[in-house]
Amino acid sequence: MSWPYPRWIAHRGAGKLAPENTLAAFRVGAGHGYRMFECDVKLSSDGVPFLLHDSTLTRTTNAAALLGPQASEIAGDHPWATLRTLDAGAWHSAPFKGEPLPTLDEVAQFCLQHQYYLNIEIKPTPGTERHTGNVVARHAARLWQNAAVPPLLTSFDVVALEGARDAEPDLPIHLSRGLLLDTLWTGWLETALALGCVAVVCKHTLWDTSTVTQIKSAGLRCLSYTVNDEAEAKRLLDLGTDGVITDRVDLFIS
Repeated sequence: MSWPYPRWIAHRGAGKLAPENTLAAFRVGAGHGYRMFECDVKLSSDGVPFLLHDSTLTRTTNAAALLGPQASEIAGDHPWATLRTLDAGAWHSAPFKGEPLPTLDEVAQFCLQHQYYLNIEIKPTPGTERHTGNVVARHAARLWQNAAVPPLLTSFDVVALEGARDAEPDLPIHLSRGLLLDTLWTGWLETALALGCVAVVCKHTLWDTSTVTQIKSAGLRCLSYTVNDEAEAKRLLDLGTDGVITDRVDLFIS
């Protein structure tokens, strides 16, 4: 597969310069010259794919104050009509107060309008792994059906990636899956190949000459997360890795 994606990828939209996984973060990242963004996608209780990293709403929204102490903290327990009312920006800083959680559809519209690329990390609510992978892949296939380059679908969860693979086996979307790793567990490369992945996305410290050679020999690409140090970025580039996910959109020029 010809690799269509930029080398530099803005983590959660703009790293830490804006509230993560919001359209505001995408705009800030784009303002620093980035053309590819990583984000986390899960499902509301009524099946709407939306952006949020954590399983709970506590850290990055005002759910506790708005919904009350009796409401579930689990994001996936709530319908989209409720999630849409939350403030996902004020926790970061005052200028972003009122920034909403975005849907995958809204993010797709933003990226396609400006010809940006997207890495969608499938982040299922526990117990919904296969279903989340299936729904996210189907939405991505629909949203990017006329695009030259589909999004890269990644996950730490093998079952979620299986769901993504099985959802759209005959569409180009299946060419763009990646396995996320924070450790090199037994059988990781064989699993990536069985899933039809085009890339392995590792915690940056796991890449060395041996692991890069393994991946390249298998015909896959090497991506790294989350790289915020110049010396480490240089080491990874010298190793021949293909992509760097970073918070430091203000330091690295895309």
